[in-house]
Amino acid sequence: MRLHICAVGRLRAGPERTLIDDYTTRFDRSGRALGLGPLTLHEVEDKKGGGMAAEADLLRRAIPSGARVCVMDERGRVMSSPDFADQLGRWRDTGTQDLALVIGGADGIDPSLRAEADFALSFGAMVWPHMLARAMLTEQLYRAASILAGSPYHRV
Repeated sequence: MRLHICAVGRLRAGPERTLIDDYTTRFDRSGRALGLGPLTLHEVEDKKGGGMAAEADLLRRAIPSGARVCVMDERGRVMSSPDFADQLGRWRDTGTQDLALVIGGADGIDPSLRAEADFALSFGAMVWPHMLARAMLTEQLYRAASILAGSPYHRV
């Protein structure tokens, strides 16, 4: 199952980029044997200032055709890392070929795009900057692959 992080905003060089690149590399290495990956980042930017609706249109174009869509949203389901790993495994095992994990901009995900999603995932009631959300998501993807592989990375 190919994974795609579709996100608003361009990631510049810096500590977040380094962290995201590191976890993406780790995920790609560990996920390959599990039928997960590669993980690709698709960045969109609303240069015309059209707000959430314009961002949603750009995100829709970045999402691969036929992909299962999971939006990152504060109203979404809060899951433990093992539960998230199990969910990824279920999607993979039921034939999902592409999974798009969607991160909105500063104002979040447009309600119309949220309504179209197959799943909504939350990192909790707190709101996180979208660049940190990317770092947290890539780490959780690596952690999920590690859990599915039986690696000792995740400790209870």
